[in-house]
Amino acid sequence: MKRPKPQPGLPSRQQILDFIANSEDPAGKREIARAFGLKGQEKIQLKALLKDMAEEGLIDGNRTAFHRMGGVAKVTVLRVVGTDDGEALAVPDSWQPEENVPPPRLRLIEQRKQQALRVGDRVLARTEETATGWIAHPMKKLPARTEQVMGVVEIDGAGKGWLAPVDKRERHSQPIADLGGAEAGQLVLAEPAGRSPRSGVKVTDVLGDPLAPKAFSLIAIHKHGIPYAFSPEAIEEAQAAAKLPLSSDHREDLRHLPIVAIDPSDARDHDDAIWAEPDGQGGFRALVAIADVSFYVRPGGSLDRAARERGNSVYFPDRVVPMLPEVLSADVCSLRAGQDRAAMACHLTIAANGKVTDWRFTRALVRIDEVIAYEEAQRRIDEGDAAQHLVNLWDAWRALERARTDRDPLDLDLPERRVKLDEAGRITEIALRERLDAHRVVEDFMIAANVAAAKALESKVAPIVYRIHEPPNREKLVALKDYLATFDRKFTLGQVITPGLFNRMLKDVADEAEKALTMEAVLRSQTQAYYGPRNAGHFGLALGSYAHFTSPIRRYADLLVHRALVDGFALEQPEPKSGIPPRSGLSDRDRSDLSRISDAISGAERRAMEAERETIDRYVAAWLSARVGEVFECRVTGVQKFGLFATIISLGGDGLVPVSTLGDERFHFDERAKVLVGDSGHTRFAMGDRLRLRLAEANPLTGALKFEPEDHVGSRIEPRGRPMQMPLKKRGQHLAGKRGRPANIRHQGRGKKR
Repeated sequence: MKRPKPQPGLPSRQQILDFIANSEDPAGKREIARAFGLKGQEKIQLKALLKDMAEEGLIDGNRTAFHRMGGVAKVTVLRVVGTDDGEALAVPDSWQPEENVPPPRLRLIEQRKQQALRVGDRVLARTEETATGWIAHPMKKLPARTEQVMGVVEIDGAGKGWLAPVDKRERHSQPIADLGGAEAGQLVLAEPAGRSPRSGVKVTDVLGDPLAPKAFSLIAIHKHGIPYAFSPEAIEEAQAAAKLPLSSDHREDLRHLPIVAIDPSDARDHDDAIWAEPDGQGGFRALVAIADVSFYVRPGGSLDRAARERGNSVYFPDRVVPMLPEVLSADVCSLRAGQDRAAMACHLTIAANGKVTDWRFTRALVRIDEVIAYEEAQRRIDEGDAAQHLVNLWDAWRALERARTDRDPLDLDLPERRVKLDEAGRITEIALRERLDAHRVVEDFMIAANVAAAKALESKVAPIVYRIHEPPNREKLVALKDYLATFDRKFTLGQVITPGLFNRMLKDVADEAEKALTMEAVLRSQTQAYYGPRNAGHFGLALGSYAHFTSPIRRYADLLVHRALVDGFALEQPEPKSGIPPRSGLSDRDRSDLSRISDAISGAERRAMEAERETIDRYVAAWLSARVGEVFECRVTGVQKFGLFATIISLGGDGLVPVSTLGDERFHFDERAKVLVGDSGHTRFAMGDRLRLRLAEANPLTGALKFEPEDHVGSRIEPRGRPMQMPLKKRGQHLAGKRGRPANIRHQGRGKKR
């Protein structure tokens, strides 16, 4: 091989890669130094450069340094871009071939002990080309090098751009090295402009007005990396599946039954419906009809891969990011009134005492009699205006309720906030959702069907994705014991811990404020529910076996349970002739890898919950931003040395009360009791306290609120960002703050109904 003519100075990364790629012999540091004529200090600089390249995955760091295998490095950095039958798919993180060639997709062969990979993760991996394609063996997970951040552009007095974060956990703005055409006040996506934090960020995408209707959910979608666009292949497969013919030839025909779907008034899809009638012996025959999504979404296709990648639908006040394309989720699979629909039917026999004594599963053809909102169903029952089939449902529920009472599951009455929007996406009302018997009716029927699905599959020794809620661990119970001791309440650790134990504890609390406080403490002591193939029971529901079966339109776990039922009870139907995958049961990969799939969908669920919660927080802050200065009845929900966390009782908006606003005396934090006590000993703030607090700040971009006591006479809370003295030309344009940088945008007074 002809050696390059030595040139003065350190070679570039690309020059080094070109040399190694074309070298006939192994090329290490010595060979590279000789080839480029490096001496003395330049060799030291080369060593540092090669180390950086190894950390970036451009070379493997050994003497042989770098190998080309069809354009992919033997050891390189990969970025996870999707999943296929439970395995992660990745592409080279820095793909710059000589020609316009798409990057190869590698299947990551993960070890069981490794943490499950998610879309967007970067890994250093050893690659290998096999007869069936490229595979990669992850060596270690790397920090995100070009992780995108979201924020609002601010321009200081010197004309310099700053990125104000939309995450309330981030308190500092970042300098913008490249505005990318963005203007002050616009919501943007950005990524690091260089390797050093001092390099700032560069704008990659301009998303528009951060306070425009429907912007808050967009912030959550981008921040959490929620997949929201379906591939053309998935759309095409969904459209083909939607045309599958329905017939009663291979289905139980239940169209004669007055089955009803009871859902929220703003429900976007309907995947469950119920029916019941007396059996003449004091009990009931009941039916829970669930959309037969497994008939339309077959394992192994593009549509299935898209659903698995999402894990579940994500619901925001202004939009839904569906697990399935709308042709299925909002149309063909949705149990609409008066239309023939494919359903998975769970037939239940309910005894007079509410025990479910028998069950069976069939594929059925149903025609929903009516879709009723919870409020309307409750009104008909309360006013005696309900049809007999609706009365039968309430009667059957009262039997199920008796069995539920005997079981004594955890009973925590936790408020749920509901955001109402007009057609333009503007907020019209935010209120706590009322809990009706109609909600409990549907809930208890769904629980009965979920239990039946789990036990039915256990009887067939079939693979099951359980919904698991483990009992509280000792560490959390010790913390609960210590906390209750501050109220002179005893909690014995040696006793058998059951949900009923917590229920009795709550019933013993007469004071409403203390009861709410104790309820939150009990909630904090609970473990987080998850999906898994090994049964550990459901502590909160006091059930030994539990699986999610009733929402396959919006949860992938339910779809897996449906597929297992298809296999276990021989419910497969003749192969479709539409070109979609033929089998609707579990794939072989599903059966062998349920643990990894369960981990992935549990992670997707947590991602969705966080995104939904943050979006509600932003809507609440936007709603309250026009009411800054008003006084609200609040309850203390947390105490730390730096202040109190409080929530508006009638609304649920959570915010911080800085300790500096609590009075002139010095406060001490009792960590065990979770209280702030003043030097005088007379002033004490604890969880559960009711306070009248003035709203001092509401930031719609982050969802953050700040309060101060109603009688606070000291210095006001300093807004995070001072408006310019001249009229604003762009929303979010601010004067420079300390050290020449603006703080986060406050937008006080915005958010009024328009």
